[in-house]
Amino acid sequence: MGAGRNIESDDDVRTELQEDLSEVSDFFRAIGKQIKLLRERAGMTQKELGERVGYGEHLIGAVERGKRTPQPEFLVAADKVLNAGGLLAITKDDVMRARAKARLRHPAWFRGYATLEVDSIESHDFATLDIPGLLQTEEHARAVYAMRQPPLSEEVIEMRVAARMARQEVLTRWPRGMFSWVIDESVLRRPLGGWDVHAAQLRRLLEIGRTRGMVIQVLPLDRAEHAGMGGPFILIAPKGRPQHAYIEVQTSSRLIADPEEVRIMNARYNILRAQALGPEESLALIEKILGER
Repeated sequence: MGAGRNIESDDDVRTELQEDLSEVSDFFRAIGKQIKLLRERAGMTQKELGERVGYGEHLIGAVERGKRTPQPEFLVAADKVLNAGGLLAITKDDVMRARAKARLRHPAWFRGYATLEVDSIESHDFATLDIPGLLQTEEHARAVYAMRQPPLSEEVIEMRVAARMARQEVLTRWPRGMFSWVIDESVLRRPLGGWDVHAAQLRRLLEIGRTRGMVIQVLPLDRAEHAGMGGPFILIAPKGRPQHAYIEVQTSSRLIADPEEVRIMNARYNILRAQALGPEESLALIEKILGER
C-alpha cells in the first residue's frame, strides 16, 4: 500500500504485461541461457557456481530460467568464475538500461506520480504498513510481491521487482535531493519474507539513515497521540514544479496538486516528525530490533 510501498504491483500488469515481458523478461531469459551454457561447459553445478559468486543454488536456477533479474555484480563475478571472457560482464550496462526501461512500464494510474518521482529533489514519506519502496531491499520487494493475492506469476513478480529497484536510482543522483521517512514502529517489527530477509532490510535502513541528506525517523508504538491515523502519504517536490502529495489505497490512488490540501498534509507530516523519535534515536531502535534475534 502507498506509493513508497507497492505502487507498481497489484493488478496493474493486465493491460501492459505482454509489452513488458517481450522487452525485458525475454532479455533476462536470454542471459540466463548463456549463464547455464557457460556453467555446464565449466562442469559446475548450480550449487557450485552459487558458492563461488555468493548466491544460493535456487537463486542461480532462477537467474538461469530468467525468473530472477541478473544483478550487474553477479554478471561480473560469474564472468570471472566461468571464464566467459567478458561475455557476461559486457551485458551489465544493458541490464541496467533494461531495469530503467522497466521503471517506465508503470500502470496508467501510477504514471503521474512516477513522472514526478523521477525528477524529485525532495520526498517525504509516511509509512504505516510496509517499508517504503525507495528503501526496500530486492529480497524484501520480492517477498512482498510473492505474497500478493490473487498470486502474481513469477515473470510479473520479476518485472515489478526490477521496476522498484530502478526507482531507487533517484537516491543515488548528485546533487542529491532531500529525503525523509517517518516509519511506524509496527512496520519494523513485521518480518515480511522471514527473519533473514527482514534483518537484511533493517540493515539497509541503517545504511540509508546514516547517509547525508536522508533522514529516517520511527514513530513509536507507545505514543498516545498519532497525527497520521488517516493513513500513509507522500509529499514530493519535482525540480521546478510545485510540491504534490500522493495517497493510495489498494489499487486506487490520488495525486494531489491543490495548494491548500498539500499545505495541510505538510503540517500533518511536520507533526508526525515531532511525535517520532529523532534520527539518532530511531537508528538506535532499529539496531535494538535487529539485535533481538
